[in-house]
Amino acid sequence: MANLNTSVSEYSQDSPTPNKAKAKKSFTPAILITIAIIYLGLVLLIPAANVFVEAFSKGFDPLINAFKREDLLSAIKLTVSLTVISLPLNTIFGLSAAWAIARNKFPGKALLLSIIDLPFSISPVVAGLMIVLLYGRLGWFGSFFEANNIKVVFAFPGMLLATIFVSMPFIAREVIPVLDEMGTEQEEAARTLGANDWQIFWKVVVPNIRWGLLYGLVLTNARAMGEFGAVSVVSGNIASKTQSLPLFVEEAYKNYENEVAYSAAVLLALLAVVTLVLKEILERKTHNPNERE
Repeated sequence: MANLNTSVSEYSQDSPTPNKAKAKKSFTPAILITIAIIYLGLVLLIPAANVFVEAFSKGFDPLINAFKREDLLSAIKLTVSLTVISLPLNTIFGLSAAWAIARNKFPGKALLLSIIDLPFSISPVVAGLMIVLLYGRLGWFGSFFEANNIKVVFAFPGMLLATIFVSMPFIAREVIPVLDEMGTEQEEAARTLGANDWQIFWKVVVPNIRWGLLYGLVLTNARAMGEFGAVSVVSGNIASKTQSLPLFVEEAYKNYENEVAYSAAVLLALLAVVTLVLKEILERKTHNPNERE
């Protein structure tokens, strides 16, 4: 018995008390949060804040004058045009692909998913180069377009193809999990009540996938407006003709027009902030069943 009491006493002295263990554990989240904040500050927050500081360092006059320039206005219009056209096209494709993948079993389904994910894994510069090799003057289809006097590369069509490619997967990838979670019971019930496919899609499917669809639209819009790599390869970066807003920022900065470059960057940053806010709202709606009702 004496030996047992001695062992218990030694164990209780060596082993940490619950309070000490809890105190040690409490430091772990604080350390991880500190590391995350420092990392985000160095990589994201400080550079983003510096854009605004530099843009407004000399007041609002340089900013106002920058937005009176024809080349900047042309870059804004071109970026908006690329986004306005690519967004509905990617929406149609994304919904069709999501429906086909979530509601059907067919050979090559995994391959189709992998193809949809290609823009996530391929460098945008490589994507732009592929478009040049296909539709350029010496490309596979270049002779056909040249014979018909159609210019794709170094023109708006090539920039649109690049924008569509890099922003293609977002809607499909956001809608597929929602369709999987939704199941087919409601659709089958509507079909037994006499609804056709079009009515089922608008009255049953769309209300259930609306938050995931909107989330995908926000991400697609952000990628389309901010794309640089693929568009820079296929555009030729001609001022007031094939120069999008991100390309304009780079060109102005390279030409030491810092105030103009920062002014344009502020516009892109504000668009990013709006996108981030919408993304957060829609993400909560998508993953909170109570708010979806």
